Amino acid sequence: MDAHTIDAADVSPSPPGEEAPWLTAREQQLWRAHLEVSRLLDYQLGRELQPHNLAINDYEILVVLSEAPERRMRMTDLATATLQSKSRLSHQITRMETAGLVLRQECPGDRRGLYAHLTEQGWETMQKVAPDHVRSVRAHFIDRFTPEQLDAMYEALAPVAEHLRGLRGRA
Repeated sequence: MDAHTIDAADVSPSPPGEEAPWLTAREQQLWRAHLEVSRLLDYQLGRELQPHNLAINDYEILVVLSEAPERRMRMTDLATATLQSKSRLSHQITRMETAGLVLRQECPGDRRGLYAHLTEQGWETMQKVAPDHVRSVRAHFIDRFTPEQLDAMYEALAPVAEHLRGLRGRA
């Protein structure tokens, strides 16, 4: 490990009452740029989905369901996959059901369990919208970087994502 490498297991918030180590100017600049890019990209991609009558969260659900076996997933698993509370997901699925994109189905053998199932209309919507969304992702994010920068960004972000996924399982 070099001087700039931090083991994810060694990183934890400061205990209550202990002063947190302040970010350096460079760290703060990076953090704020990350927040701004995340928000602006989410906003722009959401705007470009509006003509399709979809929000960014709707699109994410369509993608996850389209990639699931039989294009369906247990609601609890879908909430985990999309980082939403069960309550928020339930409201969103209700809206998407009204639009004909998904359908709730009971889980055989589990009276309390429900599946979210991508309808044929949802699948057709996904197929129609996906090319536009990919063009947007490319125009506003991927094509802004050289192949070397993409590799470096992936190498930098993958360990952060892995660390945060690990924390999610402990909550």
